[in-house]
Amino acid sequence: MSQATSMFRPRLAARRRRGKAFAALCVAMSLVGVVVLGTLLFRIVQDGGSRLSVDFLRNGPSHINPGKSGIKPALIGTLWVIAITGLTAIPLGVAAAVYLEEYAGPSRLNHFIQVNIANLAGVPSVVYGMLGLAVFVRGWHVQIAGYNVGWSFGRSVLAGGLTLALLILPVIIIASREALAAVPRSIRLAAYALGATRWQVVRHHVVPAALPGIMTGVILALSRAIGEAAPLMLIGAVTFVRMVPTSPLDAFTALPLQIYSWIQEADSAFHELAATAILVLLAVLLSMNAIAVGIRMWHQRSKAW
Repeated sequence: MSQATSMFRPRLAARRRRGKAFAALCVAMSLVGVVVLGTLLFRIVQDGGSRLSVDFLRNGPSHINPGKSGIKPALIGTLWVIAITGLTAIPLGVAAAVYLEEYAGPSRLNHFIQVNIANLAGVPSVVYGMLGLAVFVRGWHVQIAGYNVGWSFGRSVLAGGLTLALLILPVIIIASREALAAVPRSIRLAAYALGATRWQVVRHHVVPAALPGIMTGVILALSRAIGEAAPLMLIGAVTFVRMVPTSPLDAFTALPLQIYSWIQEADSAFHELAATAILVLLAVLLSMNAIAVGIRMWHQRSKAW
């Protein structure tokens, strides 16, 4: 017994050393990411913190006077677009995940759908911009019995929101499916044993238990959507708008587009405005995430499981 112990002891020590080395490597890589992120945030605050004011939030943009330029149209446009994106993508994504996880049986068609959803999650955002341009901006029209039937939303808030909804829909579906799959099977069986139908089991037990995971996927998806500029540029969203959108069919701009427009200016004062707009965009993003995390935590406390 002592010979066997002495034989395996060097191997065990070597494995422990490799484990410690890997843990140290992971910590070092994490620190590198944190340092880089902290440096970027410090530089942004240093460049744009002095220009952050109430006037900056309520003024419109200007190509002539950077001192009186603001982001009100871009900020309101971003809130409009994200609202339409969330109201469209979240119900569709969760419903698709529930169907694929709880109702769809093992078949070639369902396997084909699942594989393509996973592939769509990795498609570049530019491709979704081209799709939004063809489907929502230009649309299609046909004449049936003398009547013009079809749709065309133009370069509107609605077209931008629906395009970003297509962008984040695969992410929400995948994250929601993983959350539903993580619900213990015993919860389903207990509900079935008490006479509940499949819909009652899904509605009252499975979805509430999976809601924290679903909310995590929604947070990640909306965080991606709020910072996207390429799809909005492809659908024709303008970078300079002084009018605040008041309806889903109005022209709009968004914070990423406004930041891109100011970065292109030669005057360094506009670069400082871009840094200030980045701070506002981060504040909007963190506020959205805080609300979603609060809802998730409240739901976790309200459930016995």
